[in-house]
Amino acid sequence: MEPLGKTPFTFSCHPGVSCFTICCRKVDLVLYPYDVLRLKRALGINSEEFMRKFSRVVNGDNPYFPTVMLSLTEDGKGDCPFLTTEGCSVYEHRPTDCRTYPLERALDRTPDRRGPNEFYFLTHHDYCKGHDENIETTARAYVRSQHLDQYNTYNELWTEIDTLFRTNPWAGEGAGGAGQQLAFMICYNIDGFRSFALERNILASFKLSKQVRRDIALHDEELMKFGFEWLKFLFTGKSSLIRK
Repeated sequence: MEPLGKTPFTFSCHPGVSCFTICCRKVDLVLYPYDVLRLKRALGINSEEFMRKFSRVVNGDNPYFPTVMLSLTEDGKGDCPFLTTEGCSVYEHRPTDCRTYPLERALDRTPDRRGPNEFYFLTHHDYCKGHDENIETTARAYVRSQHLDQYNTYNELWTEIDTLFRTNPWAGEGAGGAGQQLAFMICYNIDGFRSFALERNILASFKLSKQVRRDIALHDEELMKFGFEWLKFLFTGKSSLIRK
């Protein structure tokens, strides 16, 4: 597979294509921390309830940290739980991988400052008729049309944390130890982390401006960014956070 760069391709997905919603069935869909944040908000539930009802934890490609995947319906069909006869019921908040298809995004974990650190590839499943639509676009234009920039921003922060986890920072405590459980809560249970941070008064240990504290109090995204920096502080000592 070659990176697309600026090379145009044809694709369009809409209710008129014969394969509409086929890709929402029997799908192995990875959920990233920002996906969980957006979906739980769309559903009006807290992150712990979302994780319990709509996710499953599996062994993925990171040998030292579990992968979170979307749970499918158990009625024998294996549909996405948010699929309806009209299509996706959480379309405005759909996960990263749903937004990105038919592209695949790759990040260079050790980027050369002189070159790009992200690449897009075109994937093609035989069942998908969207490739036959006469709508031409480019990777950059498609990313904009699917409102992927915000997702990519937070997913890049997650990639940095995932890279840290691949160094096995909790060596010696074993899978499911205290450090790993804390990391999992910060990444996937933002509401649980908010309660934990308040109870332990964690923010008080660091030099944070009033505006930053206000943003963390009001926005899950800002709390997640703080949590990621705190994980880096805990496991590497290298972080944007400065202890008082």
